[in-house]
Amino acid sequence: VQLQASGGGEVQAGGSLRLSCAASVRTFSSYSMGWFRQAPGKEREFVADISWSGRTRNYADSVKGRFSASRDNAKNTAYLQMDSLKPEDTAVYYCAATSRYLTLVAGVDFWGQGTQVTVSS
Repeated sequence: VQLQASGGGEVQAGGSLRLSCAASVRTFSSYSMGWFRQAPGKEREFVADISWSGRTRNYADSVKGRFSASRDNAKNTAYLQMDSLKPEDTAVYYCAATSRYLTLVAGVDFWGQGTQVTVSS
């Protein structure tokens, strides 16, 4: 499984970005998809995920109400809509996938490359 993340960039505080994660896999609908981020000098942390069916979504407390995970199984793509961005959201964002668990908090099978998100104040 290969995951290709895109959509990062630089935005001012209060702005929005949408990240995309395209998966090269035949059974995309069998994978829960998610996002993690890593800021300079910090450990990688969970941000959000969405189950294979789209019925279950989980969010880190720091992004609840501002970020929204979604997916389009017909396009083999997962999305992370990020609104009301804050400077503390600045990080490299990684998409990830698992076929073993409903949530990526339990484990990750595949990682994509990161995409930089920079939020200026």
